[in-house]
Amino acid sequence: MTEIRPATPEDLPAILGFWNPLIRETTITFSSEEKTLDGLTLMIASRRAAGREFFVAEADGEVLGLATYDQFRGGNGYVHAMEHTIVLAEGARGKGLGRALMQAVEDHARAAGGHTMVAGVSGENEPGVGFHLALGYEPVGRLPQSGRKFGRWLDLVLLQKIL
Repeated sequence: MTEIRPATPEDLPAILGFWNPLIRETTITFSSEEKTLDGLTLMIASRRAAGREFFVAEADGEVLGLATYDQFRGGNGYVHAMEHTIVLAEGARGKGLGRALMQAVEDHARAAGGHTMVAGVSGENEPGVGFHLALGYEPVGRLPQSGRKFGRWLDLVLLQKIL
């Protein structure tokens, strides 16, 4: 049975266990800075202080994914525009956990006054782009050579959904 719920401190080691390999080994994220326990704790606290949430997907007692969101850009002109992050453990993909996590994030953002949700997806992450298209996100732009990792320039694909 899968449960989508707010993250707890006990979930953080599992989150680090599936997020950091993606940071180290893939271009799914452009960052090369691995997450730490303290940094993740601070991220969750700051998002919650701003009225956002950090959800996890748990199945059979194992945390297999996360989804969170925050304001798309700083400043009061963007208070209704949000951007999300979703990360699934390798073995959890294609099982509906991503859809369930996105539903939780979108519902939470909508209830908190969010009007639009933005996805910034690596141009090399075709499954990630396809996932967002299947959820009703529309492509709104491509920023060529906007990121750099592993000695290569990477495109950023922007997708958007009106909540």
